[in-house]
Amino acid sequence: MSDHEQQQPAPGRGQVLEALARAERKVFTRPAPKSAKAQMKFLLTRAKGSTKAVAERLGVSRRTVERYRAGKLTTPQKRLKAALVEQTESAWQPQVRARAREQASASGGMMVEVTAYFGFTGTGSSDDGRIRTITTPISPTYAKRILVLQEAGATEEDLHPIVAEAITESYFTEWGTRAAGLRADFTHVQAIEFLF
Repeated sequence: MSDHEQQQPAPGRGQVLEALARAERKVFTRPAPKSAKAQMKFLLTRAKGSTKAVAERLGVSRRTVERYRAGKLTTPQKRLKAALVEQTESAWQPQVRARAREQASASGGMMVEVTAYFGFTGTGSSDDGRIRTITTPISPTYAKRILVLQEAGATEEDLHPIVAEAITESYFTEWGTRAAGLRADFTHVQAIEFLF
């Protein structure tokens, strides 16, 4: 079996993490490299030419990295293709992404649109839990918490409670003006999008 065939699977991300990554891609001012060769060259440039570092990030051998850089291999298998896209886009235009994250954390906040099952706890009566589609702003305070957790390598399970708190604050309690003590949790996420 060749090095090309012994690829490791790219690490999977949950829906919230993937939605945050999509939101960052939307702020790019130029498109990220698309071909496997261009992506490999970009990753090697970011790794200061270290084929070992790139191979470890992608879960392939150094020889595979060299073959793509030289153009001897051009069509990656599904797992390598996903890893190339993820690693390239996570390193692409770091200053543009940093500005968008800083603005969201400092003053602008973010928008979230989520379709999920929302359940409630709190004093008094409330609607029973059900599938809802909610579009609402997230305050800069919560945006900062979400982005800091994402940057620190938080899991999907770590992010769900913070996103639920943010949605509760802006949508269900309208910034503390109604439904005091209400807490909403969401599960079974069908779709989620963030916008900086």
